[in-house]
Amino acid sequence: MTHAAIEITADLVRDLLLEQHPDLAGLAVREVPGGWGNQMWRLGDELAVRMQRMDTTPELQLKERRWLPVLAPRLPLPVPVPVRFGEPSERFPKHWTVMTWVPGEPLDHGAISRGAHAADTLAGFLRALHVEAPAEAPIATDRGAHPRNCTDGFEHFFQAVACDDIAADVRAVWDDAVAAHAWQGPPVWVHGDLHPANVVVADGTLSGIVDFGDMCAGDPAWDLAAAWVLLPAGSAARFFATYAQADEAAIRRARGLAAMKSLFLMLMGQNGDRGLPGGKPHWGPAGRAALDRVLQGV
Repeated sequence: MTHAAIEITADLVRDLLLEQHPDLAGLAVREVPGGWGNQMWRLGDELAVRMQRMDTTPELQLKERRWLPVLAPRLPLPVPVPVRFGEPSERFPKHWTVMTWVPGEPLDHGAISRGAHAADTLAGFLRALHVEAPAEAPIATDRGAHPRNCTDGFEHFFQAVACDDIAADVRAVWDDAVAAHAWQGPPVWVHGDLHPANVVVADGTLSGIVDFGDMCAGDPAWDLAAAWVLLPAGSAARFFATYAQADEAAIRRARGLAAMKSLFLMLMGQNGDRGLPGGKPHWGPAGRAALDRVLQGV
């Protein structure tokens, strides 16, 4: 089998732990459904094993190993923190990482019922995250940039998703984002991939943020898009009032990026029955609901 086609099983995870971290090998191993670039396995009650799967390079895992221990102490929500490193071997020629487990239910399988609390929680988290990144922080070619530099991605999603009934409105939101002034401050830390599968909820509100493989230094609007992608209708105004650091141009950029992210979710929902490990049929309705919030501006 090719490296990408290696079947990751509980037995494989246990064998790798025996080889490289035998003191953890006695903990229960349970599969966590989902995942695209990486496959997750629960390890006991407090840990998880993140196995490189579809990612073609170890860059994203290595980035999490390097920077999450730096960022985690300053963040007000739980995030996964690497505690052990698994290196490529003859049995599994890819990277894997033992991380702390973030309790809660992924939002793509749960719901937010306490919208005001979730808006305040997300705003507080992003205020803490969005500080000036050091010079050596990673820079992404497809994240963190002004929307005008992401037009190819938007066009791909826009053309691939059937939304003829609202196409003109979606295009108008995107064009407005492209026309907005660029971020004037220094590059800040950006999560880069806030969508319903990358946050967890408990008691009707946000309880943790996961999957920092796309984190980079860039425009905070990439994360501010979550006001529409993650939060219930009617929550965006409260979110931006609590965040209190976004000017009109940032909100315009964020709204356009939220439209693009919503189209992405809709596309992945369409691909959910085609064997793609990241494709989920229920992402389609979630994406359309998010897009409706974007168009309504709420």
